[in-house]
Amino acid sequence: MMAFNPEAATKAYIDGLGADALAKSAAYTMDGHWMILWGLLVSALATFIIVRLKLTDRIWAWLEKRGWALRTFVTAAGFFLVSAIITLPWSIWSEWGHERAYDRTQQPLADFLMQDAIGIAISVIGGGLFFLGIYALIRKTGKRWWLWSGGFSAAVLSAVLLLSPTLIEPLFNNYEPIPAGPVRDAVLEMAREVDIPEDRIFIYDGSRQSNNFTANVSGVGSAARIAISDVALKQASLDEVRAVTGHEIGHYVLGHVWRSVLVLSVLAMLFFFLADRLFARFARVFGSHTTEIGDPRGLPVFLFVLSFLGVFAVPVANSLTRISESEADAYSLQMVNLPDALAGALVKTAEYRYPRPHPVQEALFYSHPSVERRVARAMEWKATHPPSVTPAPAANP
Repeated sequence: MMAFNPEAATKAYIDGLGADALAKSAAYTMDGHWMILWGLLVSALATFIIVRLKLTDRIWAWLEKRGWALRTFVTAAGFFLVSAIITLPWSIWSEWGHERAYDRTQQPLADFLMQDAIGIAISVIGGGLFFLGIYALIRKTGKRWWLWSGGFSAAVLSAVLLLSPTLIEPLFNNYEPIPAGPVRDAVLEMAREVDIPEDRIFIYDGSRQSNNFTANVSGVGSAARIAISDVALKQASLDEVRAVTGHEIGHYVLGHVWRSVLVLSVLAMLFFFLADRLFARFARVFGSHTTEIGDPRGLPVFLFVLSFLGVFAVPVANSLTRISESEADAYSLQMVNLPDALAGALVKTAEYRYPRPHPVQEALFYSHPSVERRVARAMEWKATHPPSVTPAPAANP
C-alpha cells in the first residue's frame, strides 16, 4: 500500500478545478488588486472636486450662526453624502458590475442600489458623528489629539461590533436559525462542545449579494455570532459544513475579533499621527485653503490622507487576518479531524481567490492564506492524524 503523499493530494485538489476555472480566478483576483489603486485614484478625484467646489466651506458658512458641534456634524455629513454621490459610478462597477462580469453575483441592480443607499445613509450619519468626535478631541487635547483619537477609535469600533449583528447586518440580510435536520444537529452539537449558545449560530441569505462560498463571525461579547451563508450550506456536504463550522468556532473561541480591534486601533493612532504631519502638504496639493487639521472644513483632505495611508497598511492588516485564518483552520482540524472536508470547502473559495499566487502577491494582497497553502496544511494534518483519532478541541491550537 502506497504511503499518503500530502503534496500530491494538494496538487490533485487544486488541479481538479480545471485550467479555465483557475485562469478565471487569477484574472478576478488580479482585478481586485488593481481596484485598490483605482479606488484611491477615484477618492483623489472626488476630493479634488469637493475641494474646488468649496463644498465644506459653503456648508460651514451657511451654518455660521449655529453651534460648533452642529456645524461640524452637518459639514462632515454633507461631505460624506456628496462624496458618495460623486463616486457612485465607481461603486456600481467595482461592487456590482465587476462581480456580475465574473458571475460572482446575481443581485439585480435595483436591489444593489437600494442596499447601497442604506449603506450611504449609515456612512453619512456614522461618519458625521465619528469625525465630530475626532474634531472635538483635536480641540480639547491639543498636540496629543492623535493619541486620544486612537482610543476613541477603539471605543467606536467596539461599539459598532457590539451593535452590528442586531442593528446593522439585518438591514442587508435575513438571519435565521439553521433549519431542523442533520446539518442543524451537527452544528449545534459542535457548539455545545465549546459552550457556544445555540442561539448564536445562524444561516443568512448571502446569495442575495454574492455567489461566494463563505461564513463569518461578527459581533463581540453577548452579541457575537457565527453566520453561515446559504450558498455554503447548499454547496457543502455535511462533513464540509462541520469543517467550516469548526473554522468559524475557532475564530469565536480564540477571540480573533478582539485582536483585530487592538491592531486596528493601533493603526488608527498611527494614521492620525502621520495625518497630523502630512495634512498641510496634501492640502496644498489639492488647492485647499484649510491648512489646519483641526478645521472641519478640511475633512475632504483629512480623509484622503487617511485613505492614502490605508493603502500602505493593507499588507499589515492582511498579515493579521492570515494568522487568524490559519489558527481557525488548525482549530477546525483539531476539533473535527476532517482534513478532506476542510480541503473540499476551501477549494470552493478558490473561485474568487486564486489558489496559487506568487508569495509576494500573497504577502501584499491576500487577506487569507492561499487556498493551496491551506489545503497543503490540511493534507499534512491528514498524513499524521488518522481519521479514527479525533482529538478534543483545544482552546489555543
